Amino acid sequence: MANHKSAIKRNRSNATKRLRNRYQAKSTRSAIKELRLSEDKTAASELYKKVSSMLDKLAKRSIIHKNKAANQKSKLAKVVSKIGTAPKKVAKTYKKKAA
Repeated sequence: MANHKSAIKRNRSNATKRLRNRYQAKSTRSAIKELRLSEDKTAASELYKKVSSMLDKLAKRSIIHKNKAANQKSKLAKVVSKIGTAPKKVAKTYKKKAA
């Protein structure tokens, strides 16, 4: 337990900041899940703008690393661009083993 008044106050403020950071990070993760499940291209592109802004704010406040934010934005951009396109069918070719 802290012995100084300043340390006690720091513990209180750290707890408050931790709760705020967890709330913002969880809100962002929920928005990312919503974006990944979206099937409407226009709604997804609008949601992508909101989510990328949220990720940038988390990175700016050092809640997540800036590279993690960049990687997630990149992956989400791919998801948004693929919405509405038919999935490609991959033809599987099997080679017979020489007996």
